[in-house]
Amino acid sequence: MVSVLISSESRYKVNRVKIRQTVEEFLDRAGLDQAEVSFLVVGERKMSFLNYRFRKIKKATDVLSFPQESARGPDEILRLGDIVVCYPVARAEAAKENKMVDEKICELVEHGLRHLLGEHHD
Repeated sequence: MVSVLISSESRYKVNRVKIRQTVEEFLDRAGLDQAEVSFLVVGERKMSFLNYRFRKIKKATDVLSFPQESARGPDEILRLGDIVVCYPVARAEAAKENKMVDEKICELVEHGLRHLLGEHHD
């Protein structure tokens, strides 16, 4: 079973079904059927804070990922970690790339998942 925990600041409306589906399909392709990931949508102020705190970069970025230190719990579920997306940055990138915001967010979710699984290219 894949568990996707989604949290969003109330002013940022995201398609939770599409996000969950993106995570499930990605993890299925990766051969993971017992996994958990948490997904958080934030504004620029919160993302700037996180980006500075963890990367020493003083601006908002589109996505950050935070892998779990101890990946497997006693229940054998692989806890991958957290993915944080900045909605205003994602919205601006979507407009620039002529994409729907939900489509861009799903791309960022996949990018974050690749990092959680240890794929650090691109």
